[in-house]
Amino acid sequence: MRINWQLRHLNLKIVYYGPALSGKTTNIEVIHRSVNPKQRSDLVSLKTHDDRTLYFDFLQLELGKIAGLTPQIQLYTVPGQSYYEASRKIVLRGADGVVFVADSDRGRMRANLMAWRNMRQHLTSFGINMDHFPVVVQFNKRDLSTAIPVAVIAHILQVNGAPRFEAVAVQGKGVLPTLKAITKQIMAQVQRELVAA
Repeated sequence: MRINWQLRHLNLKIVYYGPALSGKTTNIEVIHRSVNPKQRSDLVSLKTHDDRTLYFDFLQLELGKIAGLTPQIQLYTVPGQSYYEASRKIVLRGADGVVFVADSDRGRMRANLMAWRNMRQHLTSFGINMDHFPVVVQFNKRDLSTAIPVAVIAHILQVNGAPRFEAVAVQGKGVLPTLKAITKQIMAQVQRELVAA
């Protein structure tokens, strides 16, 4: 959370994290199309030659005020490929909340687990206590014939108490409820921090 007192802006950062091709970029694209153009910035996407997100997608939304401050939410995705580990850590730094996008395909459980562990390691390295940090888990690609039960994925990842949503991001299903849940968590935390300050 960063406050620009001159403009009375509250800048919040949400990072979409997960393995390669799990649907992180698709989530951001669906959200971008769904938001009134007057309330969002342009979508910035840097891609590699194989058309996978390399660094981040950026989206800024303006919502109602909190304690007289106007929240501006920036949405980022991390690159999914493990060889971009340093980039993922850089993008994750300063996040106010994370949406973990898990791939429901049976053959992607190892990739999900590796991404989940890496995310937790990075957050811990930033001094973040995962028990008190806003995280929402989205189980994407629920339409696949090879999708395994949500309870199994949650058990593999040891998701514990994080809110969970099923999604088919390419159809827009579950995308906005996921965003609403992480935003609600972050807003509640921000309000607590502003009151305590």
